[in-house]
Order: sequence, then C-alpha cells, then structure tokens
Amino acid sequence: MAMLAELNHVLMGLMARYVERVPDVASISQKMIDEGLITSQMDIENDHIAFRTLGVPLLGIHSLEKIFFHFGYKKRDFYHFEEKKLEAFWYEPPETVLPRIFISELRVMDLSSEAQDIIRTYTDELTADPVLAIDRNDPVQIDDFLHKSLWRLPSWADYTRLKEESEYAAWVIYNRYYLNHYTIAVHHLPEGYKTIPQFNRFLKDRGVKLNNAGGEIKTSADGLLIQSATVAQMIPAPFADGDVHPISGSYVEFAERKVRPEFAHLDADMINPEHRRAGFEAGNADKIFESTYSEQTRVKV
Repeated sequence: MAMLAELNHVLMGLMARYVERVPDVASISQKMIDEGLITSQMDIENDHIAFRTLGVPLLGIHSLEKIFFHFGYKKRDFYHFEEKKLEAFWYEPPETVLPRIFISELRVMDLSSEAQDIIRTYTDELTADPVLAIDRNDPVQIDDFLHKSLWRLPSWADYTRLKEESEYAAWVIYNRYYLNHYTIAVHHLPEGYKTIPQFNRFLKDRGVKLNNAGGEIKTSADGLLIQSATVAQMIPAPFADGDVHPISGSYVEFAERKVRPEFAHLDADMINPEHRRAGFEAGNADKIFESTYSEQTRVKV
C-alpha cells in the first residue's frame, strides 16, 4: 500500500503540472461535467500517460523506465516507427486502476550529423544516468526530477534547426520529461458518449480541435483499439537568447478499448479491464505523435 501511495504522489504531480500547461485538460473536463458525463476530473479513467526521450547514452527508454520498474510496472510490447526514427515500449501497471505507461525514444544516430551534434551539446552535460541519482523510494524526488531541467535552456536557433529535421527532437530538447499526454478511456463513459466517434462529435460540437493526421479516428488492424487526440496548444516558451516564441506543448488523447471476441458473451456488468483489448498499435501511435507537429498545430477548427 505504501508503494501505491508513493506512485500516486508521482502521478498526481505529473498531472498537476500537465493541467497547468495544457488548457484543454480542464476545458474538456468542464465540458464533460456540464454535459453530466462526470461529476469531477477524478471520475475520468486515465488509460495511459506518455513520455518522449532521446536515444543517447545515459538517457532514453532504458533510463526513464527504471522509475516505473521500481513501482512494479512490467515492460510489454516493442514498437518501431521507421519514418519518424522512433522506438517505443508500453508498460503494464501493477494495479488495473493505474494508467499504462508509453515511453518512446528518438533514434538519434539516425539523424544527420549536424542534428546529432546539436542534441549532444545538450545531453553531453550529463555525466551519469540521472535516474540513478534519485532515491526512488522518495516520490518528492521523483516528481521533482520529472519536471526539472536536465540540460541548459536551448537556443532558438538550435530548436528551429532540430525542428526542420525532427519535430520530435525539437519537442524533447525543450520539454524534456514533461508529460506528453494523458488519455481519457471513453469506453467507461455513459451511453451515447462511450465510443470514439460519439465522443469526437461531442468534442467538435464544442470547438475542440482534433488531430486529423491519417483521419481523426485511428483504428487498430484488429478493430479493437480506437483512438483520437487533440492538437497540442501553443505555449509561450523563453529561449536561451532571451526571446520568447510559441512552441507546441502537450495534448489530450482519447482511447476506446473494445471487448476481445472471446469475451463477447459476457454481460456489460461483468466486463473487467482484462477482457478488453490490451497494448497499443503502431499505426495509431504513429499518427498521434503528430499532435505536436506543425501540420497539426496550424489546423483550424
């Protein structure tokens, strides 16, 4: 129980800062409250949260995942995104009431030598795996780590050069481990709102901008995992040269996990998380990554 309380402290810290940086979170929750779908933010089931990392020595997936291993998360499926030069894993929580974790990593070695050099001028400031310096029994230390600078504030010139080649790289060099998104599990909402098409319609009718990369609805090959996402809102970001520029922040995702065929005979009140589609889908995730990309942030409602 103590371990669960510590993990909840970390998750609440992540969400508190995320809500401050992503106005869509509170706005969507209020729209759901006004519609009578929930009574408070606490009623929302968080399907998963996601982090972005850089694949360089001392960082990346193999560094960050240590935090979640400590709390009993288990590493599951691997995903490869050739065009975006990304890899990822998802992590199963120790209790079904907790969110899954999705950690992606940029294959920095696949970038141009110029982009690699820019990234390493920042990441080379680290001389050891930073997670090893944390007392992972102290949730306050973990919370602080996930929101502190790991390297100096980037220059606007470095940010824009990276963005030309990899918008993911530019996002991470500025935002580091800030929560990339959390995910509303729509299949737990009331009738009329519990599918992605229904919930998307609810959001669009209220002026919420959705990611339309590959279509607003992203569906797995087996048809059992359906996802959508908002477009990241722009945030004013100070850079090392003293200028402030608008850049992509984080966003909100929505997931519908359908009941697996072998459990289709079960009554609705008998359906538990283990009866629903687990894991993720590379094709869906590939397009959802683009919620922070310029082609989406320029999209109008």
